Amino acid sequence: MKLRRARTSRRGRIEIIPMIDVMFFLLATFMLTTLAMQRLDAVHIDLPRGEAQPMQMDRPLTISVNRANHIFVNQQPVRLDEVRAVVANLLRKDGRIVVAADDGASHGVVVEAILEARKAGAEHFLVAVHRE
Repeated sequence: MKLRRARTSRRGRIEIIPMIDVMFFLLATFMLTTLAMQRLDAVHIDLPRGEAQPMQMDRPLTISVNRANHIFVNQQPVRLDEVRAVVANLLRKDGRIVVAADDGASHGVVVEAILEARKAGAEHFLVAVHRE
């Protein structure tokens, strides 16, 4: 007669499915936590204030735009279609222009003035800020 063992020894198994579930749970938790830590309103720009090094040039060529969207080149009022000709006459060989725009000025007007100055040969634009 054949006797059976009362207890058969079975080899243990490592179940991987619960480990995968835990890893996905941790991944989702960390992803949601890092998304919650990001500031979605982080794009706040206030250009007229800041710190800048003093200019080394004696009198740079300046394009200014005031709150009423009037354009000035070296304190002389010009229209947008005149910016290219005036800048071409006054531009130095270094090609630098200081852009001084009021914080209430339409940035579209400022960009159009910069593009007209670029067509006149300007290569480097420096933005003027109010030193604190």
